[in-house]
Amino acid sequence: MTNFKFIDLFAGIGGFHQAMRSLGGECVFASDIDENAINVYKNNYGIDARHDITKVDAKDIPAHDVLCGGFPCQAFSNAGKKKGFDDVRGTLFFDVKRIIEYHKPKYIFLENVKHLVKHDNGNTWKVIKQNLVDLGYVLTKEEIISSPHEIGVPQNRPRIYIMGVRKDLTDKEYLEIKKPSGDAKTSIYDVLDEKVDEKYNISEYENKILTAWNEFKININKDVYGFPVWVEEFGKDYDYSSFPDWKQEYVKKNRQLYLDNKTFIDSWMKKHDVQDFKLRDKKFEWQAGAEYKTVWDTAIQLRQSGIRCKKTDYFPALVAIVQTPIIGRYRRRLTPREAARLQSFPEDFILDSVDQHAYKQLGNSLNIELIKFYAKQMFNQ
Repeated sequence: MTNFKFIDLFAGIGGFHQAMRSLGGECVFASDIDENAINVYKNNYGIDARHDITKVDAKDIPAHDVLCGGFPCQAFSNAGKKKGFDDVRGTLFFDVKRIIEYHKPKYIFLENVKHLVKHDNGNTWKVIKQNLVDLGYVLTKEEIISSPHEIGVPQNRPRIYIMGVRKDLTDKEYLEIKKPSGDAKTSIYDVLDEKVDEKYNISEYENKILTAWNEFKININKDVYGFPVWVEEFGKDYDYSSFPDWKQEYVKKNRQLYLDNKTFIDSWMKKHDVQDFKLRDKKFEWQAGAEYKTVWDTAIQLRQSGIRCKKTDYFPALVAIVQTPIIGRYRRRLTPREAARLQSFPEDFILDSVDQHAYKQLGNSLNIELIKFYAKQMFNQ
């Protein structure tokens, strides 16, 4: 399908826009309420997306062939319990529903977090799916949960892709949508620049803690796979029998790790002033397997749950909360332009000039190439 018109709901910085435009579509309406994202959208597409969809009358939206939207999933815990499949009032999906109901576009393409299917014991997903069927759309039989790394983009970002074709346009009972083979090889270095601004370098403190953990990883007498290392448990002997089973197991393993390596760990803690680390940085998880030997070989996340070292085949999902991954080899963070490549935005895309805004917007966006992969199939039903 070419020369079609689409609308871009909850548009952000236009991931859906990029995908649909590349397939021959023309955007006739976009909506968002984030001021910074609205500005980026205008800079790139010349379209003012400053519309609060909860206040827009469906008749004021231009006619369109495709409705796109990565709608936020607001909780409606009574869904499927008290009022059954009609109980979608008060949620942003209701606004998607009323627009579909009014315009009856040929195609709908929605995206959300993969946990949508499990929210409220599956009732939320049942409500959404049944409403789309009742509106006259053919969907896939099984949920399509997919990630960019399956098509060769080095980001692990599983999301649910909800596609619907108006019943009069297909004779199928269910859409026949194939997922990627999933065997594409990826590497984070495919999206990285050799030289970037020094402002992306890790801080002196971050270099200190990662250097300390690197020494720990190299010298410890046991490969630290399978459980997080918790410095706070080294040398402790309080009773932990009231803890949940999983936590008891971790405490037990950490205390044994300390006893097996007491001489080294005592010296290591003193040398690097480990007790002065932030609580977060006293926790360490090795998730890179046996083939990676040092911290500096990995992709690193500094999370509230601790320091995580991961393989470099792909980055974890970009998130709107700024937890920008660190490239160990380069001792720096991922730049906004590199993050944009993880969402398959083109090189000439104008990013927000404030890095923090750009990271948030990209974390809220979606992968353009994966949308194209599925949209092409949807259009051919």
